[in-house]
This record gives sequence, C-alpha cells and structure tokens, in this order.
Amino acid sequence: MKTTENTLIKQHPSIVFKFNLRNAGTLIGLLIIAGTFSFLTPNFLTIPNILIILQQSSINAAIALGMTLVIISGGIDLSVGSVAAISAIIGATLMTAGVPVPLAVIGALLIGALSGVFSGVLIAYAGLQPFIVTLGGLSLFRAASLIYSDGNPIFGIPIEFRDFMNGQVFSLPLPVVLVLLITLLLWIIMNKTPLGEYILAIGGNEEAARIAGVPVKRTKITVYVISGILASFAALILVGRLGAADPTMGNLWELNAIAAAAIGGASLMGGKGSVIGTLIGAVILGTLSNGLTLLNIQAFYQLLATGLIIIIAMLIDRATRGK
Repeated sequence: MKTTENTLIKQHPSIVFKFNLRNAGTLIGLLIIAGTFSFLTPNFLTIPNILIILQQSSINAAIALGMTLVIISGGIDLSVGSVAAISAIIGATLMTAGVPVPLAVIGALLIGALSGVFSGVLIAYAGLQPFIVTLGGLSLFRAASLIYSDGNPIFGIPIEFRDFMNGQVFSLPLPVVLVLLITLLLWIIMNKTPLGEYILAIGGNEEAARIAGVPVKRTKITVYVISGILASFAALILVGRLGAADPTMGNLWELNAIAAAAIGGASLMGGKGSVIGTLIGAVILGTLSNGLTLLNIQAFYQLLATGLIIIIAMLIDRATRGK
C-alpha cells in the first residue's frame, strides 16, 4: 500500500504548495476586509468585537471543516443544518431529563455520526448522488427534529453545560479553542495520513483511486460521518450559548459552510481543498456579517454577499483549473 500512497502523492505533486499560496491570498483578503471595516466604524477593531467575531465564526467553521472533507472527496452535504437541529434537540432532551451532561453530549454527537452513516451508505453502496441523498436528509432530519419536539424549543439546559461552552481558555472563548484543535487534527489527517491521501484521490479521480486500491466506499462513509459529527458539535456550541435547543436552528448553515469552504479554496469538482483555508473563509464570513451589522446594513444584504462570494470563488476555481 505504500507504493499506492506514493503514487497518489505523485498525482497531486503541487497540492501543498497550492494550498499555501491560496491560504495566503485568503488571509490577505481577510485583512483587507477587516481594514475596510475598521476604517468605516471605530467599534470594529476592538478586542471585545474581535472575540465576538471569532466566537460567532466558530459555529460555521466547525460545520465548514467537515463540509470541506466531503467536498474534497467529490461530494456535498446539504443536510448539515438539519443534522445540527436534530442533534441539538436530542442532546437537550437528554440533558433536561437528568442524563449526565457528558453522556448527553456523546448522545448528540452520536446522532451526527449516525446521520453521516445514513448518507454515506446510500452514496457509497446504493450509488445515489450526494446532492440527492443529502437534500433528502435535509428534509428528513428537519422533520424528525420538528416531530420529536412538537415544533417547540427545549429550555432548561443545565448551567454546568452553559458555563462550560461559554468558558475561556487563555482569554479566548472555549468554542474558538476547540475549533482550532479540530482544524489542527483535520490538517494532520489531510496532510500526514493515508486517509487524507484517499480523500484527495477519490475527489481527483474516483475510478483511478479504486484501481489503485483505495477503499473508496469506506472513505466516503468516513467523510460523511466526520461532517455529521461536526454539525452536531456546532449545534452544541449554539445550545450552550443560548441555553435552549430550537428545532428550527441550522437554517442555511449548509450555504455558509459551502461558502467558507469555497472561499478557502475547496473546489466543488472535488480533489482540492484546505482546512486552513476553510477556517480563514469562515472568519471572513463572520467578519462580513459583524461589520455589516455594525454599519446597520440589513441582514438580507449579508445573504446577498454570501451568494456572490460563492459564485466568485467558483469562477476563480474554474480559472485556476484552466477550464
């Protein structure tokens, strides 16, 4: 298998360098946006506001990191917002029923993992298109959260969980630190392990990867499981912040996640992406949202900006591919 792995690396000889170059460009874009808002409003470039941006970006970053692995593998996951909702509802139900918080958290994450298995098996073994499967999952998991909760939010989240999720580490909000650790873990997976090479190979040329001995089906299921777990994790961040779980939470989270991944250099054609770039992309979206809010610009313009960013990112990707 070592020979196979070397072959896969040779198929992508400039991946690391391209990612570094793209990440640098994305970071420069973030600095330009931040500089513009700091000029337009004096309240933007302050420590409290920067911490708010990072904390708000942590939810989208968590989902987008999982989405990035799915996109690199040549797939898409439109169900992440609905998975977040049902995970939040189940986790909150367990907590309010007196289940110990760690077990309730594991239960919520398990829901995300099972949702990933559901989508991954249908895609890998039934041969269904990722778009169709996860679009169905979007409706299925959303309906499940609404039916289970009777459409009502769940309150009474234990104070220890809320205090934990709103805690700080070295003056940084805990969710931000956790997302940074997740980013580091996924970077190691993508750059230092066979799984990362498999994901890139499948996205680049699935048939060639299969012939080379890559476990295509198992790898596909794995990326959807990771995506589901991270969607559940993002939901837990919001539950801890709000002190409640709402069955309608997660609306359009898939759009923001795709946008962050696209900004960070992920190609919806598969075979290319960067978890570091996605993290920066999520912060860019959080910065845009925060800056526009400080300027009293209505929310639907923020949605317009997100849509335009996705289109521009895809045009850039098409141009860099020479197509």
